[in-house]
Amino acid sequence: MPTQTIERAARRTVADLQTRFPGRYLSLTSFKRDGTGVATPLWFVRDGSRLLALTDLHSAKVRRIRRDPRVLVAPCGPSGKLRGEAVPAHVEVLTAIPDLERTQKLLMQRYKLSYRVIGLIYRIGRRFRGERGSGEGAVLAITAE
Repeated sequence: MPTQTIERAARRTVADLQTRFPGRYLSLTSFKRDGTGVATPLWFVRDGSRLLALTDLHSAKVRRIRRDPRVLVAPCGPSGKLRGEAVPAHVEVLTAIPDLERTQKLLMQRYKLSYRVIGLIYRIGRRFRGERGSGEGAVLAITAE
């Protein structure tokens, strides 16, 4: 009996994620020290009971999340305009190479050509700014509460 309950709860959580975040973009609001929220639209993929997004390891949102992992997430459009109600969530920053590679592979499968084009533009922009490395990435593992 306990196994059935766990399996049903896991299926319900995945279904909840699919109904809560049906689109291609996710607005993640992290909070500054003074409590001001900063919303960022992100590409994301569903991974079981959590959502995964890829970002730059040295970005301001990662610094804010490391200080306070409580965030708000909501479905949005590419410009960040909300398309649904924000829900509280918890974010874990993952930096292990297997996590980065797996998330990047899932994002490429979901967003196909557009992900590759935006990645190319990002790398070209880094070159113009004089940043020679490929940049260090971080996976944001988001668990809705």
